[in-house]
Amino acid sequence: MRLLAVETPYPEIFQDYLKCITGLASVSESVEPSLRTFEFQLLTAMGYGIDFCHCAGSGEPVDENMTYRYREEKGFIASLIKDNLTFYGRELLAFERREFHDQAVLQAAKRFIRIALKPYLGSKPLKSRELFTQHILYQK
Repeated sequence: MRLLAVETPYPEIFQDYLKCITGLASVSESVEPSLRTFEFQLLTAMGYGIDFCHCAGSGEPVDENMTYRYREEKGFIASLIKDNLTFYGRELLAFERREFHDQAVLQAAKRFIRIALKPYLGSKPLKSRELFTQHILYQK
């Protein structure tokens, strides 16, 4: 519980967690879409409702063919620079829809969650990563 206040009820997070666990139990393929969905819901519940549909600098709609750079506490701005903080517009729009079935989007979502939560988690991993690891070991 490093991200949320102790002894505070979070019924929406509990419901999302329950969906995630249920998804993990019933999925025989990749469990990562369920984990990414939970992590994005967690960000929203924490009050970090990031706008994936509009450029933070201009308010213009995200163009699926452009690249955007994530700026902590601001959002995404159009960028020509391509690095670890840069995402394609099509990835951002998929994040908004919670569509994590495309491998490129799934990897981008994982990278974004790590970037967004790093200030709060430091070097300690999110427990959802432990769930994923345990699931992989259980499947073998």
